[in-house]
Amino acid sequence: MILAKKVRIRPTPEQEQKLWRCAGVSRWAYNWTLARQEENYAYGGKFLSDAVLRKELTKLKQTEQYAWLNEVSAQTTKQAVKDACGAYIKMFRGKSGKPKFKCRKRSKPSFYSRYDRFKVNGCLIYLEKIGWVQTSEDLPKHDKYSNPRVSFDGKYWYVTVGIEQGQEKKELLGGVIGIDVGIKDLAVCSNGMVFININKSITVRNAQKRLRRLQRKVSRKYEMNMEGSRFVKTGNIVKVETSIRLLHRRLTNIRTNYIHQATSAIAKTKPCVIVMEELNVSGLMKNRHISKAIAEQKLYEFVRQMKYKCEKIGARFIQASRFFPSSKLCSCCGRIKAELKLSERTYECVCGLRIDRDMNAAINLSKLAV
Repeated sequence: MILAKKVRIRPTPEQEQKLWRCAGVSRWAYNWTLARQEENYAYGGKFLSDAVLRKELTKLKQTEQYAWLNEVSAQTTKQAVKDACGAYIKMFRGKSGKPKFKCRKRSKPSFYSRYDRFKVNGCLIYLEKIGWVQTSEDLPKHDKYSNPRVSFDGKYWYVTVGIEQGQEKKELLGGVIGIDVGIKDLAVCSNGMVFININKSITVRNAQKRLRRLQRKVSRKYEMNMEGSRFVKTGNIVKVETSIRLLHRRLTNIRTNYIHQATSAIAKTKPCVIVMEELNVSGLMKNRHISKAIAEQKLYEFVRQMKYKCEKIGARFIQASRFFPSSKLCSCCGRIKAELKLSERTYECVCGLRIDRDMNAAINLSKLAV
């Protein structure tokens, strides 16, 4: 299996300018591809493959008007074209919505670096057209690195590469574990492990409180600096918006780190089988009462990490149907409760069973692997 390794890089000021240039050209090539696809569709044409568009882009580079495209690696622009065409293919297959144009202010700066020119020497990596860049830690030595990507998270630059690793040979003794995810707690396991909702912790609550104050502050500054119907962005507004962006980054890192800790703790019990229910996250997000709580829990990311960590240790991962009544089904007698409100946190059955509803659902999920 191929696992991604992400490390921070420390470019010099000259190298950082080249990184920004590569990210900007990659964004331009992506938007150019979307524009060409829409233009072709408007005139009744069919979908243009990435091979056709890459040849067209190569001819475009030879003109004087677009000579600046040659300042970055050719593979960077070609991969951006391929990514845009891949986004359309996902839309045709019903896996995602229509691709959107990348805005310079809101999109994440990132670009692809040529994999066969990617080299590692201790705390140094070589990126084509950029040179040797220092890293914060050593990358594992490997014969071949796949899909190198450089990205900026609002504060630091990072490089991500795929490294092929063999499956860990471990003796699995943990049996079957059913996992029920939700809003009250992130995950409740049938073996008794409970992972609380990190968004209810003091650290996250204080950060969210500060975020609300900063958002109100920048809103007031925009209203104070209006010129007619136009908003004027001052230096103080830029400072506050930078603080907001860094605070969003901190909250994202806290949540992602907690999910890694939770999934790793479950994998360390060495289970043979892990059973989770298939989540309709897009459907849950349509409920305006719980959409914010669902988004903050990052449930899709939890399932994704659990899948690849099961593959890494050799455990089997099973997803139950979203229509399986895990919460309404009695784990003792098998009766299905007709009505169960979300406010009812304790499951009570006529057979005398009285149990936490999330634990009851986790036990029902674990029985599906038998």
